[in-house]
Amino acid sequence: MLEWPDNNASASGLIEGPAGQLQLDIDLPKDAPQGVAVICHPHPQHGGSKDNKVVFTLARAATMAGLAAVRLNFRGVGESIGDYDAGVGEVDDAGAVRDWALQASGLPLAALAGFSFGAAVALRLAAADAPPRLVTVGLPSAYFEQGVPRPDSDWLALFGETDDIIDVNASIAAVRELEPSVDVQILEDAGHFLHGRLVDLRKRVLAHLNEADD
Repeated sequence: MLEWPDNNASASGLIEGPAGQLQLDIDLPKDAPQGVAVICHPHPQHGGSKDNKVVFTLARAATMAGLAAVRLNFRGVGESIGDYDAGVGEVDDAGAVRDWALQASGLPLAALAGFSFGAAVALRLAAADAPPRLVTVGLPSAYFEQGVPRPDSDWLALFGETDDIIDVNASIAAVRELEPSVDVQILEDAGHFLHGRLVDLRKRVLAHLNEADD
């Protein structure tokens, strides 16, 4: 089974999850990490995985901010065991990865992050047990029939202005209505997958993670 890597190193492997083994990638910063960031991928039934470019960019921003970045494949994706569970079991998967990473590393949880479906998973997990920081990219508010929750986290919500996968205007409005206010940022002329805008994404997320330490 997977062991926690040394500083300035990476590791890939399997841990035990709620429905069977879960596949992880861990990337550590050059210096000793200050905490753990768990990053969730887009929809498993539409090709989403831990290797998604937006997910990888979120992980890169986390390591640049001095955090250990942990990406997982939800149940039924890659080598992870189980079947798609409409975002319910996937929250359990992310929670199990969080708990394993904190125990294996001895570090505190610093952030949860996610893209699209993974943003909804990260938000649901944060609503149950708020991390210091939360980053959502392309959050689909339609996944929350009872309304979008507001965890007690320093929350950056990023959206592509021309996103045609989610109802972006409704999602932006839902997040902007929350109290206390969320840092909502719109990437102009960017679609759902932020093609050509990943450097901008990384810079915005890095600034947010660094700002939270000030």
